[in-house]
Amino acid sequence: MQASDLLVECLKIEDVERVFGLPGEELEDVLFSLSNSSIEFIPVRHEQGAAFMADVHGRLTGEAGVCLSTLGPGATNLLTGVADAHLDKSPVVAITGQGNLERMHKESHQSLDIVSIFEPITKWNTQIDDPDTINEAVRKAFKLAEFEKPGATHIEIPEDIAASVTGTQPLESRKRVRRPSPDATAVEMAGSILSDAEKPVILAGNGAVRTRSAEQLRSFIGETEMPVIATYMGKGAVSDADDHSLMTLDSGSRNQTKRVIESADTVLAVGYDIAEHDPERWNPDLNTRIVHLDFEPAEVYEHYNPEVEIVCDISAGLRALSSEAIATADTNWYNKLRESIIEEVTQRPEEDDPVTVRNTLPYLRDVMDDTDVLISDVGSHKMAIAQSYPTYEPNTCLISNGLASMGIAVPGAIAADLAVDEQIVAVTGDGGFMMNSAELETATRLDLGFTVIIFNDNDYGLISEKQRDHTGESFGTRLTNPDFVAYAESFGIDAYRPDSWTEIHDVLQATIPSDELSLVEIRIE
Repeated sequence: MQASDLLVECLKIEDVERVFGLPGEELEDVLFSLSNSSIEFIPVRHEQGAAFMADVHGRLTGEAGVCLSTLGPGATNLLTGVADAHLDKSPVVAITGQGNLERMHKESHQSLDIVSIFEPITKWNTQIDDPDTINEAVRKAFKLAEFEKPGATHIEIPEDIAASVTGTQPLESRKRVRRPSPDATAVEMAGSILSDAEKPVILAGNGAVRTRSAEQLRSFIGETEMPVIATYMGKGAVSDADDHSLMTLDSGSRNQTKRVIESADTVLAVGYDIAEHDPERWNPDLNTRIVHLDFEPAEVYEHYNPEVEIVCDISAGLRALSSEAIATADTNWYNKLRESIIEEVTQRPEEDDPVTVRNTLPYLRDVMDDTDVLISDVGSHKMAIAQSYPTYEPNTCLISNGLASMGIAVPGAIAADLAVDEQIVAVTGDGGFMMNSAELETATRLDLGFTVIIFNDNDYGLISEKQRDHTGESFGTRLTNPDFVAYAESFGIDAYRPDSWTEIHDVLQATIPSDELSLVEIRIE
């Protein structure tokens, strides 16, 4: 068959249902092979959006999202989204076109060494220079992208290779590789450390959500009575309705949760990635005993030097720890703190209170079901969501916090609406929204239904806040914006600009449960 047809057949074997991307001349054969298949090609308005869509698809489903671009600027435009998947541990397969192989040894139009450019932000990447290796390359790309810890992989296919003929066939997709059982000695040592602890804390990271280990973690917490604190990307691993949850590392307006983990004598880190949250912030004095439970050994870091490492499937490790009859933790030292945090994050604003992100979140939480999905962009609003938005189920509050890339919310909501049968809300600032707002056209073309909430302060607010904390003033952060309501309406989208708390409540009640695409601008003080 034609090599481009083989590529598409390999994608079908991997159960790929859709590919996000932009067309290009060097992709012509691949595009027409897609057109003759059951795989849906979704043209987007910018390659970064395509990569973010693949990224969010991977985080929500555990199956690699696929993005596609042409060579040169198309491929470099994918970089941010692919890098986000790399640091956020999301399975993504990026495919890029390239010119003919005979061009590769010399300077030519739009030609860059894309494989070298993608090297530091992928688990594996390659150029296909022989059509007979397509089946192996695609199988390897998906296997490595989805294998713990997951991440991004990349395949480059030159146009003359795509147009050639091959006699090879797709390789069958296999079940994921099973990890070995947890080491008995490490489990016994960890159990002893946790039993000896007077103030143990569980730190639930990205892996506790990503690996679908939440059920086992919740059971373990119920048995041991240990409090749990989540990273931003670990939100929902344990329900914030659980009496043991202290929400996230930065929850509490007076940094109460941070003080709790600093005062803990032992931390059981479950699926924790250092890229999520610097351990120096919670182990500044190097006096905390750490037990590391994850699919891979711990990163070497002065402030994260585990006494014991249990390297295995997280669920299996938690089951093994449960059998150690670990002493039940005292709940008195954190109960009042939890009550204080929950009271704070659930308090509704008074009518004359300022309109802020934090004050809006209780109304947003009220109208969203436990399984509805919030996609947060990056900015000052992300910090409020991470700290003060109660989350009850895994993968229902998606925050980019490894790369922490602005612009992910709107394309991410598109991927989420296609991937899950729940209400989707994209929460963004005016800065992040304008980076990929053109993808609203993609959403309308696909007839999707989700809600975009823009918190508008005409500023790169998080940077302003940090500058003022350091210097007392800000510089280079002020913005002007279009009329967001008119902008949304130009796409045929219903849009609202509520001014009072009553109007904000009513608009959120009307838009979020709806299956219509809508935009809500909330001007914040």
